[in-house]
Amino acid sequence: MAPPNAGAFSINLREVFAGAGARGKESRKIEAGEMAVTDVILEADDLAAVRAALAAPMADQQLDWCLQPTAMRKKRLLVADMDSTIINVECLDELADFAGLKAEISAITERAMRGELAFEGALRERVGMLKGLATTALQQAYDERVRLNPGARTLVRTMAANNARCALVSGGFTFFTSRVAQAAGFHSHRANTLIEADGKLTGEVGEPILGKEAKLAALNEDARFIGVPLAATLAVGDGANDLAMIEASGLGVAYRAKPIVAAQAHAKVDHCDLTALLYFQGYNAGQFVID
Repeated sequence: MAPPNAGAFSINLREVFAGAGARGKESRKIEAGEMAVTDVILEADDLAAVRAALAAPMADQQLDWCLQPTAMRKKRLLVADMDSTIINVECLDELADFAGLKAEISAITERAMRGELAFEGALRERVGMLKGLATTALQQAYDERVRLNPGARTLVRTMAANNARCALVSGGFTFFTSRVAQAAGFHSHRANTLIEADGKLTGEVGEPILGKEAKLAALNEDARFIGVPLAATLAVGDGANDLAMIEASGLGVAYRAKPIVAAQAHAKVDHCDLTALLYFQGYNAGQFVID
C-alpha cells in the first residue's frame, strides 16, 4: 500500500516469494482513492518465513504492507492505543507543557515508550511532577492540542458498521479517553485515573495502573465478551506498553511505532494513515464509513 508521494516500487516479488517457498495465486487492485493498494493471494506453508523474507527488501520501499492468513481476515474486535496512535499527541506531555515541564516529562515518556523504563513507575513519576496543576488544564489541553489522527474515525466507524467491537485502551487518562472514544466512535474505553482535589491534581494516579499487562487483559476480556478467538482481533499501538496485546492479537499493527514495537508487530504503518488497517483487512474505499 503506497501513499501518493511514494517512489517507484523496485522489488521483484515473485522472486522473493519463490525464495521463501511461496507462490502467488491471484493479484487485484483495491479501490483506494489516491493511494495505490494491491491485494496478493499466496500459497505458502510458512507465512512467518515469507514475512521474514520480505522484511529486508521492503525496508527501503515507501509503502506499508501486511502478510496474514486469509481466514478471519476481517476482524471482529479492534483494540487501539490512544496517545500517538488514535490521536496526535501524548496527553501527559501536553499537560506537562501547562506546568512548564514538557521537556523533562517528554524525555521520560520517550524512554518508557521505547521500553527503557517500566511503564508503571514512569507514569507515577510523571504524574507526581504535575502535583498542583489546575484541573482546568485538562480541558484546555484537550481543546487546544488533541486531534484524531488521519483515518482514525473512518477506521473505527467502518469496523463498527461491519459488526466489530471497537475498544480504546490507554495507559493515559480517562479524562481524555472518554472524549476521544466519543469523537472516534469507540464502543468502550479504559485508562488510568488522575486524582484531583480542590481543583488541582494531587500528583497521584489511581491504582492499579493500566499498563502493558492490563492492555493484554483487555484484549482477552473483550474477545471473550463477544465470543471470538484472538485470531479475529486487531490491536494497534506505538509504544512498548502496547507490545503484549499486539503480539497476542490476530493482527498486531505498529503505527508510527518505537523500534521495539515495529520489530515484533505482525505489520507496521509508517507511511499511510489509519485507513491502512482497513485495507489490510480487505476493505476498499467504497466500503468506508465517512462522515
